Amino acid sequence: MKPVRLPASAAIALPRWGLFVLGLLYILPGLIGRDPWKVHDDAANFGIMWTMAHGGLQDWLWPHIMGLPMPEKGPLAFWAGALCIKLFGWLIGDVMAARLASIGFFLLGALSVWHTACLLGKRKEAQPVKLAFGGEPKSQDFGRMLADGTLLIYLGCIGLLLYSHETSAEALHVALISFLLYAATRYVETPHLGAAARIGLALGCLALTRGWIVPLGLWLTLFVTFYWINIAARHFIVHLGVAFVLAGAIMMVWLGLAQWIQPFGSSPTHAWMHWNAGYIHLPKWESAKYFFRDGIWFFWPAWPFSAWAVYAWRRQDKALHIVLPVGFIGALTLLVLINPNPGHSALLPLLPCFAILAAFGLPTMKRGAINAIDWFSVITLTTCAAFIWTGWSAMQTAWPAALSKNVVKLAPGFKPEFDLFVTVIAIAATTAWIALVHWRISRRPSVLWRAVVLSSGGVILCWLLLMTLWLSWGNYRMSYAGVAQQIAQKLPSPSGCVESNIGPAQRASFAYFGHIPFNGFGQSGCGLFLLQDSVRKKDDVISVKGFQDRHWKLLWEGQRPSDRDERFRLYRLEN
Repeated sequence: MKPVRLPASAAIALPRWGLFVLGLLYILPGLIGRDPWKVHDDAANFGIMWTMAHGGLQDWLWPHIMGLPMPEKGPLAFWAGALCIKLFGWLIGDVMAARLASIGFFLLGALSVWHTACLLGKRKEAQPVKLAFGGEPKSQDFGRMLADGTLLIYLGCIGLLLYSHETSAEALHVALISFLLYAATRYVETPHLGAAARIGLALGCLALTRGWIVPLGLWLTLFVTFYWINIAARHFIVHLGVAFVLAGAIMMVWLGLAQWIQPFGSSPTHAWMHWNAGYIHLPKWESAKYFFRDGIWFFWPAWPFSAWAVYAWRRQDKALHIVLPVGFIGALTLLVLINPNPGHSALLPLLPCFAILAAFGLPTMKRGAINAIDWFSVITLTTCAAFIWTGWSAMQTAWPAALSKNVVKLAPGFKPEFDLFVTVIAIAATTAWIALVHWRISRRPSVLWRAVVLSSGGVILCWLLLMTLWLSWGNYRMSYAGVAQQIAQKLPSPSGCVESNIGPAQRASFAYFGHIPFNGFGQSGCGLFLLQDSVRKKDDVISVKGFQDRHWKLLWEGQRPSDRDERFRLYRLEN
């Protein structure tokens, strides 16, 4: 017996313009006007794209930041960002041009989860029970309603926020997982070579984005899934074999060219394979603790609905809308557990799977549970928005005094400026949130996506407030632009090349904002050295291996005002 009994009124879809506006409000704040930040390798990833865009073929084959090798992950996301810089950098600036790729990744992911849920929702086994006197929703309406709910859950997931607004491989990775779910669903609908080619395309692009471990695990999962739902084995074995060959061919476009051309006299293949192998280890208790500890908030609000969906549909163990996302969740969870050092980037691929599965929990969840989640979202996210406004007020007016003191302590030297345009946008967004809460509470709509519209709307509001009211403060605290310009002013003319021990984010920021001429691949013997160390170190000697025996003269010393530990010093080699 199917667990879903619904009237047609509960399957009314969101207006298309509403989805479009929500998507814009979600993705644009945080991309416009924000410098590359140190967090989550945002600046480092931009540095790879920027180096490719302003370099030659060798730079495209071996990802690096002005001579600092970065062969990990894979080049596909960086190729996309570099291409956007070459096409649009002259018009909107290199940083914003690189983030056009992030917008494209977001669109790919959002459209994929929407269409996957719509296809799954229109399948016969997912349809609601026919009512005695009629009035149940049509399959098209039910599928689109579930697709709308899936997209709202996807946008409401807290773990997606930061990565979708960065120049990162992770943003493309989660989008390609979404596309693979869509490709697999289309294949079950019409199992032929063309549909299998879509699966191979998704797997190959995944391998070029963040290595071959995840696509190999999901390829094996598709074997189990297709066998479990009784697709003819003689068909899907051949088709998945074709998909595997196509994925390998796509991966070899990069690896083969790099091995043949040997950019900078070597190949990134060995380092890339070594990075992939580092993700395989015996399951560790620490990895399991990390998954459950961080997953509770990372997958919110998707995981409660997903858990309920599995319980509610437990008797339909051959239903594709349950088997496919559950299979992906199981495989990706196992990959987290065998990862010796899992991070948020390892959790991210699970988000579209949870979002799709969660949508099928909406039609069966009790009204009391839905109201409880709604009230939790309203209280938590409204409190968060109020705190953001209060902090901004303290920054502008020095009241409340205690909060203002903490803001100053985190970014000493920052001078806030009132921006009327930004304030109007923040007020309009807050007003829209109040109207949305009033609509949900006063009208008590019967549409099923009501259960998640407050979660997604509140997350979008808080992010928009942060990326408008607090954007200048964030740039001051987390950008290296100011330090880069200070170093550029102290460089002797002509400066020659600069050797350094600084990290990827700093190297990318200094090269872009300060035009620091760092040494390239294999280049040494530069007359300048940029040292990154700690302010706790009192001596004035370079202790970096290979440089400590030379005579250096200190030209400049400085740091970001918001960082109490990190320090930079520029030295010139004395003859």
